[in-house]
Amino acid sequence: MRQGITVFTLSGHMKAEEVGELKALCDTDYQTIVLDLRDVRLADRDAVKFLRECEADGMKLENCPAYVREWMDRAKD
Repeated sequence: MRQGITVFTLSGHMKAEEVGELKALCDTDYQTIVLDLRDVRLADRDAVKFLRECEADGMKLENCPAYVREWMDRAKD
């Protein structure tokens, strides 16, 4: 934990099933949470949507894989 910040390090495959669990863990002030995505290898559509919403609500995403960032950016259009 950084000073006043909680960091969740995610890895592997982010699927819709995990999104609900993540929402429950992060159901707080999004500005005090960082998701480190360095080890995320695959993310499905629901996971990308969740990440986009989290970022829009003020959560910081670190080490976001390029393909996930691209999907997030495309979804804004």
